Amino acid sequence: MRGRIVGTGHYLPQQVRTNHDLEQFMDTTDAWIRQRTGIGQRHLAAPEEATSDLATQACRAAMADAGLGPGDIDLLICCTTTPDHLFPATACLVQHQLGLPCAGACDVNAACSGFIYGIATANAFIQAGVYRTVLVVGAEKVTNRLNWSQRETAVLFGDGAGAVVIQARDGEFGIQNTFLASDGGEADLLILPGGGSRTPPTPENIGTPVHDFQMKGRELFKRAVGAFGQAIQRAMDAGGITVDELDLLVPHQANARIIGAAARRLGIPDEKVFLNIEHVANTTAASIPIALDEARRVGAIQEGSMVVLASFGAGLTWASALLRW
Repeated sequence: MRGRIVGTGHYLPQQVRTNHDLEQFMDTTDAWIRQRTGIGQRHLAAPEEATSDLATQACRAAMADAGLGPGDIDLLICCTTTPDHLFPATACLVQHQLGLPCAGACDVNAACSGFIYGIATANAFIQAGVYRTVLVVGAEKVTNRLNWSQRETAVLFGDGAGAVVIQARDGEFGIQNTFLASDGGEADLLILPGGGSRTPPTPENIGTPVHDFQMKGRELFKRAVGAFGQAIQRAMDAGGITVDELDLLVPHQANARIIGAAARRLGIPDEKVFLNIEHVANTTAASIPIALDEARRVGAIQEGSMVVLASFGAGLTWASALLRW
């Protein structure tokens, strides 16, 4: 018995901000952003849209794709770094909006690796016989937390949500393995210091850099390439497959240069790497499920495909999963 993805869906807000839009108020150019990141545009949630609203839309799409109704879901896991509130969990708000009758609901925060942490948790519950059907959603509203005068971070992120329905199935198809790792000793490489118990918001620090994303880009790039490669290799080794047997790599869409460098180290050709970063940017925990749904819908994933999901993010965290579709 293993968890198998039986439905996927995603949601992107209507508003789009292109690199050319950023040129109007920021010291940057479309060429500068594309060369360093591969990003051409990003989606921005409307002021009245919260993370739970984005997540609900993606969940509805995934449930419809799976042909399941609210009463079929046993557990909802929401992977996010941008919850609606510090508490209650955003998953509970999504559970209510979806009308799931008393399903369990909880949030997972592993930054950009959150979605893989979420499906690993779902698969463990399924293999333990606790739940049969689990809905996992990655959702983020990042753009209203950005300092749009900070070019190094503001150009990177976008809003969106992606979801999968994972169901208990016998046989060889489904989640083959998962790998989770972390290194909190380098948490300061990418951090939002303010807002938590360490540095709570006060009248004195509101509007100061303590509430801005802080990133050490060069050091993060070096760690990301190595950890990305390690995660991908662990998934293939645990599944006993080679690069030749790998059909598709669906990486976290953080930076096209990081993804390319990691893939080249492992000898993975470009045609086996799915990229959508150009039109969605980095949507953190929503990145992989959005890309996974898009890959399915353009025919990049077929029944029997061997697919590796891999991520790297703040924490530091990194993770991977091998799926036989």
